[in-house]
Amino acid sequence: MQPEINVFGVSIKTFGVMFALGFLAAGLVVARRLKELGKPVDYAYEIVFASLVGGVAGAKLYFVIEHGDAGSLFTGTGLVWYGGVIGGAIGVIAWARWRGMLNLTLLDVCCIPLALGYGIGRIGCQLSGDGDYGIPWDGPWAMSYPHGTVPTIHPVHPTPIYETIAVGLYTWWLWRNRDAFRPGLLFAWYLLLSGLERFLIEFIRRNADVVAGLTAPQLESVGLMVVGAAWLLWVRRTQGGIRRPDSGLSRGRRTAGFRPAARA
Repeated sequence: MQPEINVFGVSIKTFGVMFALGFLAAGLVVARRLKELGKPVDYAYEIVFASLVGGVAGAKLYFVIEHGDAGSLFTGTGLVWYGGVIGGAIGVIAWARWRGMLNLTLLDVCCIPLALGYGIGRIGCQLSGDGDYGIPWDGPWAMSYPHGTVPTIHPVHPTPIYETIAVGLYTWWLWRNRDAFRPGLLFAWYLLLSGLERFLIEFIRRNADVVAGLTAPQLESVGLMVVGAAWLLWVRRTQGGIRRPDSGLSRGRRTAGFRPAARA
């Protein structure tokens, strides 16, 4: 692990580097997807900026509310993923209303970069040793984080590595199936898969139980899974299936009906 690196005498936080790379990667994915859909690629920069501002504010406020630590508001620590998702969603929704793009397709466009950014962020957690590691364990690949931001000398589960791998797999699946489902359902799959991943990993994380032996992130994950599964089942029942009627066509033929939106 390497919480900081020195470049020409300047100390740079590795978590901050991965945080920035996560947003950069997300922006590139959004730009690629918008181009496929015949939308202005420049919108990708606006979406990423809106999600960045809203996400950082939401992640900070969530941490302050959850831990009652107002002093962390202006520090580099104390960022909660779910708070970032909520704040980022508010920022993107505000942008979408301004651009007239508040629709189900936008949800599908945004869910893949959300997953990708989360996976890259977990690499930052591993590099910085920021306390997101798991419970004590003496298994073959157990790790200690003696020089981490939140140090421990005891071998533990390296849960950031687990999450990076798991998130990478379902992000790849979402990307491969980005044109396979009816509008909004790729986002429903994202809710289901991301909720399941976080629910399972919490069994070996260090968060305290709050209700029925479950942690707060697990309860939130259950909510995501319920919404995602209910959405998929409802569409399947009411529309006769969850896949797009034209999902067997090539991508070029599927997107041929889109025309670039006029630039504002």
